[in-house]
Amino acid sequence: MHTKFRALLLTSALALAAGPAVADGLTITSWGGAYQKSQDEAYFKPYQAKTGTKITQEEYNGEIAKIRAMVQSGNTTWDAVDVDAATAQQGCDEGSLQPIDYAKFGGKDAFIKGSTFECAMPTIIYSTIFAYDGDKIKDGPKTMADLFDTKKYPGKRGLQKNPFGNLEFALMADGVRVDDVYKVLKTKEGVDRAFKKLDTIKKDVVWWEAGAQPPQLLASGEVVMTTAWNGRIFNANKNDHKNFKIVWDGQLQDWDLWAIPKGVKSNEASYAFLQFASSPAQQAEQTKWISYGPALKAATPLIDPAVLKDLPTAPENSETALANDPVFWGDNGEELRKRFNTWLAQ
Repeated sequence: MHTKFRALLLTSALALAAGPAVADGLTITSWGGAYQKSQDEAYFKPYQAKTGTKITQEEYNGEIAKIRAMVQSGNTTWDAVDVDAATAQQGCDEGSLQPIDYAKFGGKDAFIKGSTFECAMPTIIYSTIFAYDGDKIKDGPKTMADLFDTKKYPGKRGLQKNPFGNLEFALMADGVRVDDVYKVLKTKEGVDRAFKKLDTIKKDVVWWEAGAQPPQLLASGEVVMTTAWNGRIFNANKNDHKNFKIVWDGQLQDWDLWAIPKGVKSNEASYAFLQFASSPAQQAEQTKWISYGPALKAATPLIDPAVLKDLPTAPENSETALANDPVFWGDNGEELRKRFNTWLAQ
């Protein structure tokens, strides 16, 4: 009896020890830096305060291999993970990520058009734009066509050393409607047309590869305008007191998304956090910490107008926005990168 009683006590103690870890703890993984800091302030801290759930944060570089290894080993330790569009698509295709039940979030129509994925739910919208220095150009460019007009605006252009974005921008500058860009790019003639337009400014391009470079190129005067990620230009203005102006026409929007890996310890717990992080008030709160737009439509009216004007999702900024097509780039990216690198070398 004594031995059995001790065994019973041991079993009860183990159950109590395991219980809170399963029921009350979440491990959430994101990209680190200022972005994860904004998530901490808008989501992690408030959720812990509201529910008592301890959130352990981890960081990664977007590697699908890390998610895949956990799922395949049967030891999934991440309860929710922030993924980019490519990872969302790949993780869904290979079965590492669970399909999202959008009914828990008001349906797909609750989110900005084009941002929802089968296995990942959008959280923020960021964009590739082009910008110029307002202290150096008074009557600055206003359309994507101006980025390619070296007669009207002489000088060097900064472009990312990647076909992504550049081909879309070239077609828009050449008169292709936003809604037709990917239809045209899916044809050989459309790709040829994009490269032909890029030919017109090739000798005037300074290529950048890291996100920190475009503000530096503008500040030094090495280029008169450059493509960039909108957050980098915002930060240069806010932190370095620059007067860089963003041209929102033809902005290429992209997303970060929440995903739930296969095999999490509690789907209910993961969904409870995602529901909190997808509430209008919390998504609006995140914009106080970083210049990305909320994916949830209902969040936009809650944003301070002084903040909203700098976001990709502001109504006046997104009239001519193009949503990235990750399926197109998944199917054609390798081939287009080869052609782009060959074109660069010519």
